Amino acid sequence: MNHSYSPLRLAIRVALLPLALSFSLGSAQAGEKKEVHDYFYYLGEMNKASTVMVIENNIVPKDLGKKIVAAVDQVIKDGDKPGAERPADYLDYEPLILKLAGPDGSRMHSGRSRQDILSTTRRLMQRENALKLLDSINRSRAAFIDLAQNHIDTIVPAYTNGVQAQPTTYAHYLLGYTAVFDRDTTRLQQAYARLNLSPLGGAALGTSSFPVDRKRLSDLLGFDAPVENSYDATQLGALDTGMELTGICANAAQTIGLMAQDIHIQYHQPYPWIMIQEGHLTGTSSIMPQKRNPYVLNRLRLQASDIVGGAVTYEFEGHNVSSGMPDYKRDQAEKSLDQTTQAFDLLTDMLGNLIIDKNRALQEVDADYSTTTELADTLQRESDVPFRVGHHFASDLVTYGRQNKIKPADIPFDQARRIYAKALEAFNLEGTLPLTEARFRTVLTAQNMVSASKGLGGPQRSEVERMLGKEKQRLKADQDWLSEQRQKLAQAQVNLDKVFYALGH
Repeated sequence: MNHSYSPLRLAIRVALLPLALSFSLGSAQAGEKKEVHDYFYYLGEMNKASTVMVIENNIVPKDLGKKIVAAVDQVIKDGDKPGAERPADYLDYEPLILKLAGPDGSRMHSGRSRQDILSTTRRLMQRENALKLLDSINRSRAAFIDLAQNHIDTIVPAYTNGVQAQPTTYAHYLLGYTAVFDRDTTRLQQAYARLNLSPLGGAALGTSSFPVDRKRLSDLLGFDAPVENSYDATQLGALDTGMELTGICANAAQTIGLMAQDIHIQYHQPYPWIMIQEGHLTGTSSIMPQKRNPYVLNRLRLQASDIVGGAVTYEFEGHNVSSGMPDYKRDQAEKSLDQTTQAFDLLTDMLGNLIIDKNRALQEVDADYSTTTELADTLQRESDVPFRVGHHFASDLVTYGRQNKIKPADIPFDQARRIYAKALEAFNLEGTLPLTEARFRTVLTAQNMVSASKGLGGPQRSEVERMLGKEKQRLKADQDWLSEQRQKLAQAQVNLDKVFYALGH
């Protein structure tokens, strides 16, 4: 890799920046993997930034600065060669510079310590991983929206306490999940604002007597600002930001696990209404030919457990140690971010391979009595029957139906009228069922219960379509936010290279 930039090459790189960004973002949205950078890479970036700052602030003379620029550049190029060593510890890295620039090469390290270097490295790597995770969450949300768009009228059973509770639509169910992932996105964006602050120049913990320009270092590395208090920057902030990031990852993993379990429950049934397309996400048994194992659900559940476990691990690593210890300055937060990215990528893949049997889902609803809430509601709305009376009637109706092993649609109307009169007696009331047979049977349908919903955020088509529209707007705004952050970092990279290599001429 040739880092010797002429003014013309720099001008071309700046001009091509928008095109390069467009291509890279498009690739990410198409699902291509983008590997994160390692310690060696970021040590090189910090060395470039520090070299620029010490020269600009006359900590290092310009003639010596040229020599240091050449050495830093050569170490980066040597490390980029296939099979080359890429040291992660600055004490192993600096001798490579000194071998080329001599002892004076260490002047580039003026006002720095391994403490602020490590704290900065953590943030640089977590920043990159956080943006990568946000990209994966956005692509997952887009997949949820696409699936919901195709199932606005697909009626499915919904459960509370593990028992069928009420009918809803699959779109309504999916939008419930996107609402949670919206919040995870907001949490991560807010955490990013606190993460994207630079510790560099804080030295061991109390800065130094050199005129280090921490704001300049921050700008050169694409941070929004320095972490103001140098003790916080080098000794406390790593724990604080790591706890926040691993917590957000665990929160998202819990929700992913919920959905995996919802689908897994269907796989317990002989005729489930939701299946996973046979292929790379499923597998067969080594002995039982009938089995189609939903391996993707196992992987998602295990991945979610690993993420939650990683957050707990980080808590224990940081718990009950004195400030400045290395326990919480390791890479657990980056691991959690990467594992959560993988989980969302797997979730997106699964969403694109779901098979929803609309008729079977409706049969599941029709086989039970989850519409009887609407029967009680209708009696109150249309005939002024107190809800508790209607509830009592509906409950007795369910008992009769289940004892006689018949579905709601098959309950004889004369039995419904008898049960209603009996329910009235429990409240010392008299009367007849104030519904025609046609109305009684319509009220007990899932289609009626869904369409009759009036509340904000309900499963009725008008509300689902409205929520879908808002979800698309939120996703677009979050995609634009991510694009803006990546563009800022890319522009900072161009600016750093421009000023660094210019100082070498």
